[in-house]
Amino acid sequence: MSRTPELVVANGTVVNSFGRQNAHIVVQDGTIVRLVPASEPVPEAERTIDAAGRLVIPGGVDGHCHVAQVTGRFRTLDDYKTTSTAALWGGTTTIIDFGIPRDAQETPLAAVLHKKELAQESRCDVALHGSVVSWDETVPWQLGQLAAEGVRSVKMYTTNRGTTMADGDTILKVMREMVRLDGLTYIHAEHDPIIADCTAQHADDGRIGIEHLHRTRPELAEEISVKETLAMAEYTGAPVYFVHQSTPGAVDLVAEARSAGQEAYSETCPHYLTLDDTVYGSAFPEWYACCPPMRSAETVAALKERLAAGAIHTVSSDHSCYDLSQKRERTDDIRAMPHGLPGVETRMPVTFTAMMESARNTVEDFVEVFSAGPARINAVPGKGAIAECFDADLVIFDPAEERTVDGGSLHMGTDFSPFDGVRLTGWPAVVVAAGRVVVDAGAFHDPGPVGRFVARNGFREHTTAPAATPATV
Repeated sequence: MSRTPELVVANGTVVNSFGRQNAHIVVQDGTIVRLVPASEPVPEAERTIDAAGRLVIPGGVDGHCHVAQVTGRFRTLDDYKTTSTAALWGGTTTIIDFGIPRDAQETPLAAVLHKKELAQESRCDVALHGSVVSWDETVPWQLGQLAAEGVRSVKMYTTNRGTTMADGDTILKVMREMVRLDGLTYIHAEHDPIIADCTAQHADDGRIGIEHLHRTRPELAEEISVKETLAMAEYTGAPVYFVHQSTPGAVDLVAEARSAGQEAYSETCPHYLTLDDTVYGSAFPEWYACCPPMRSAETVAALKERLAAGAIHTVSSDHSCYDLSQKRERTDDIRAMPHGLPGVETRMPVTFTAMMESARNTVEDFVEVFSAGPARINAVPGKGAIAECFDADLVIFDPAEERTVDGGSLHMGTDFSPFDGVRLTGWPAVVVAAGRVVVDAGAFHDPGPVGRFVARNGFREHTTAPAATPATV
């Protein structure tokens, strides 16, 4: 005899990236087992949540988070318990973190295994990216071990010499290995010689404080690096994913490569869609220390146009949880202060608000960049759609509800938000992760360290497999 389902989310408007329908969602053992047309009676369940008048979307997949990250002498102030809790508050049910070597002694494999151990405290599901800083004869074996662990992407930086930067030889060799392993190459693209020279000139002129950050990392540096990296990806045949693109020129280069047949993807972040470089003249410019920096208002508007046109494939937080004491330690010298913004909790409302300002965008478009696209491109099985046999990761919200960001009341383990005081729509009202109701009625129901490590599929294996479509729901 079949068991009574554990949960039914009833009467909601179910919105996937490929369409919408009014349905009851039936959940058992953390999985969506049925979608029943809303015209039929609500199925019996141990618990029923009435979502009438609200939207139900797949739980968010944040493809770019830094948890407990050590860079130089700075360490972010979060751990997996903190970041995963904040993610769930913000409607994100899966995060993808990076195993970046902390120093020259830590290997790429050791960095990932360390993060995998820390992730046992997570409240939401976790996947991982690897990272390579320098090449040696052990790297192919290490990347093979990572693939066997379900870590099918590797991030490399084209800047940050002396810490995380990989040289061109390393990038090209790693790309070859990722093709062999059916993986995805992640790139932080900023041209290091240009940035180093521009920063040195500003330092010589005494203009090296945080208020000058945006002038030390010009748009050209990002776009030249994207162009060079695309050439290496074309040469090796490697799929390539560009993190936190901040200029329309960078996005256009990826779009041109895709039109020529390359597998290339553009990610941006909520702050690049909503904040411009006037923030560096504000009372608290240290709130906005990140790389790349905020761009001009004209660039922000053009980037939003690219998002509305579908040229940007994912919006990720690039969550990096420093606090103001760390930020303010060296505001006089951007070379000595930590860069990165807390954002895993605010990714949903900031992105939704920015996208709904354009008449060209739909909620389906939002679901694509918030959940479906990150899951598909990163080959995360069971994520990104509300469909039978997919994980029961669900977000219920009223698209008309507005709230004002209060940085002090968020849950990210820091004492500020770059969006403090901003009025936003698209906040989650109910969050279900793996079939568990973790957020409702303004409260968090801590499930404990139940987050699973998600082993990812091969890139081409996943992207060529049959996807969820309206026919399956």
